[in-house]
Amino acid sequence: MKILVVDDEVDIQPLFRQRFRREIRSGELAFDFALSAEEALQYMTSGDSEVVLILSDINMPGMSGLELLRHIRTAHRAAPPFVMMITAYGDEANRSQSMQLGADDFLTKPLDFNVLKDKLKGLEAHG
Repeated sequence: MKILVVDDEVDIQPLFRQRFRREIRSGELAFDFALSAEEALQYMTSGDSEVVLILSDINMPGMSGLELLRHIRTAHRAAPPFVMMITAYGDEANRSQSMQLGADDFLTKPLDFNVLKDKLKGLEAHG
């Protein structure tokens, strides 16, 4: 399963690679990273993307994760079926707005990688 992580924090990349080392090595999961919503949109339009899941931070400079989500759900009909939003703020406003815009799930920072792994296993089971 290919996952695109959209987050303006560069240090999240080695963290994902470390936490999912076994799954990456076995070929279960593959990660690509975008440092902005704009970069994520570019990535998705460059050829046929095999991404199954987008994990996007909400609070980013430039286009926010919510704007990215809105764009994915309206402009990208062939977009990945699953989008999980990540925010440092577990506030209800971001959560409900994410769900209204079509997010499939919602995670808060600091990320609990055990919870994320369980959610990914659930997605694989459906796939």
